[in-house]
Amino acid sequence: MFPVLKSQWLAPKVRRLEIAAPRVAARHRPGHFVIVRPYAGGERIPLTIADSDATRGAITLVIQAIGASTERLCALQAGDSLPDVVGPLGKATEIENFGHVVLVGGGVGTAVIYPQAGALKAKGNRVTAVIGGRSREYVILEQELTTICDAVYPCTDDGSYGYKGFVTGKLAELIADPALPVNAVITAGPVPMMKNVAEVTRDKGILTIASLNPIMVDGTGMCGGCRVTVGGKNLFACVDGPEFNAHEVDFASLTDRLTAYRDHERVTWERLHGDQAHQCKLQAALAEATTK
Repeated sequence: MFPVLKSQWLAPKVRRLEIAAPRVAARHRPGHFVIVRPYAGGERIPLTIADSDATRGAITLVIQAIGASTERLCALQAGDSLPDVVGPLGKATEIENFGHVVLVGGGVGTAVIYPQAGALKAKGNRVTAVIGGRSREYVILEQELTTICDAVYPCTDDGSYGYKGFVTGKLAELIADPALPVNAVITAGPVPMMKNVAEVTRDKGILTIASLNPIMVDGTGMCGGCRVTVGGKNLFACVDGPEFNAHEVDFASLTDRLTAYRDHERVTWERLHGDQAHQCKLQAALAEATTK
């Protein structure tokens, strides 16, 4: 069992959990992820490690409640436990001295770029973070990034805070500034956002890395559920990634894969929240017998 040490809301339906996982914390590097289950026999959920403390043996996860399983995770309180935490998985971010690196995070994708920011800064880079949300309450980890980055630009779709518009608009402004040339971009967040980030940087020839989070099951490359097409080749996000050259990613096929289980997830959600939250097989069998 993996005890929950801390639990707090960062934004509506976005929870930060600190989990006791000493072996994972000791080996974690930026870019790594874990696969957790909210209960025994439950769905396997891939989550990027947002932070770690090897001394305390703790890792930090940021979860958005978008389905039945993630809602169960967000309901955990300090003192509860997770039955399974597997990791660290995936390849760590390749940290180099690029020069000026812009990190673009959308929603909970901001939790992915947070550990990268510290590692890139320690390598001598100038680090700028562009983080987005629908409105001010959905912008997360701004203060934490401010303590690390040279500049942080919050963006909101409705203009309630910071830059009014999508993160891609602010990124384009930064790239257009000749005083601070952008040498590399790393992005994490919704697939449409990452696709648009890649389009902003493509013609400029700026190295752009996207952190992909397709469907994963085992996290070791055995199930094939996380296949992504990169540079015309089929790769596995769990072992070959999760970070890839964004200009080579086939985002159209990735989008299709992410919708594969949408109907199944809808049914599970309805069972969790509706009248069918508990299905008694005995009652169903009796009802069938009485109709015969």
